[in-house]
Amino acid sequence: MLSKKFDVIVIGLGAIGSAALYQLSKRGLSILGIDRFDPPHSLGSSHGETRITRLAVGESPEYVPIVMRSHELWKTIEIESNTQIFTSCGGILMDSGKSPWSKHGSDGFFKRTVDFAKAFGIAHQLLNAKELRERYPNFRLEANASGYFEPTAGYLKPEVAIRAQLDLAKRNGAKILTNSPVTTVSRSSENEIEVNVGGVKFYTEKVINCSGGWIKDFLPRAEEEKLKICRQILHWIEIEDKDWENSPVFMWGIGADPEDFIYGFPSLDGKSIKMATESFFEVSHPDLIEREVSIEEQQKFWKEKVENRVSGLKNNFLKSTVCFYTVTEDARFMVKQNPEIANEWWVSACSGHGFKHSAALGEYLADCVTEKPTRFKFD
Repeated sequence: MLSKKFDVIVIGLGAIGSAALYQLSKRGLSILGIDRFDPPHSLGSSHGETRITRLAVGESPEYVPIVMRSHELWKTIEIESNTQIFTSCGGILMDSGKSPWSKHGSDGFFKRTVDFAKAFGIAHQLLNAKELRERYPNFRLEANASGYFEPTAGYLKPEVAIRAQLDLAKRNGAKILTNSPVTTVSRSSENEIEVNVGGVKFYTEKVINCSGGWIKDFLPRAEEEKLKICRQILHWIEIEDKDWENSPVFMWGIGADPEDFIYGFPSLDGKSIKMATESFFEVSHPDLIEREVSIEEQQKFWKEKVENRVSGLKNNFLKSTVCFYTVTEDARFMVKQNPEIANEWWVSACSGHGFKHSAALGEYLADCVTEKPTRFKFD
């Protein structure tokens, strides 16, 4: 029978929750992880086969040490789990040269990326339009375009990463409860927190709530209103050119608006590449997201983002799927303690750029709840 009392309970076992559970499982604690679904699953923000990772993250210099630490941790997790999570195929960031563009709350994203690479000693190359066209002929670049290439960038496999960390956590003694939505989190006594799962109550000294967009269900109104749920669409488009199998991951700012942007990956199956843009149209709650992708949405993406811009592809969508971002007001991460319930951490809303950081965020949270020195600080 499952115990009703634990040292730490982690709610939500996606990118950050699985990492936190794994890190806590190595510290001799009794821990329980709870998820409303059966992770890894395709209903949150941590699915879709691949996620870009890179070291010179233009969002903020404070994130660079976090992603650096995550890259170290992915290697450890790969060894312990005998899986491949990270593939370093290189990454190219392209600027159209029209005007500075913003991404994830960071204005002048291209320049900031270059500046951070120089500041942190990250290996990179700067390319002009001629060099870009010669190296990457499938991108139809403007005459004044420029590029930043990072050889150690690449992609992570989110479902593999989550599964590996959950399996390792279980191997280390963690308990996991799936298909079990948490109803409430409340203070039951001075030193104890009650986590109610559909009438079944668990008790703990500390809670880490990593429930993604569903964290809105647990927040006070003033905090909940600061978060936006934004539906995203991922597309797999048929390739004509086999060179896509050797492509780096890519990000391309094609205009000043945050949605004037495309990103993509090399072909993993020899048949298609995954491409997407970013959308910041707000949906009120994850349960209300339209999960189906229409042909009209596919063709809109082709006409506005791909056609006349990217070659070596057919206008044939092999599949499309939906995920979502949980976005803060400043597009940064939400990592904070509940002011009303001591020892409850709210960790969610990674604003569309969190998976690459998740391994180190899990370690950070384990350090916080065990009152160990942390490598990073958050505002």
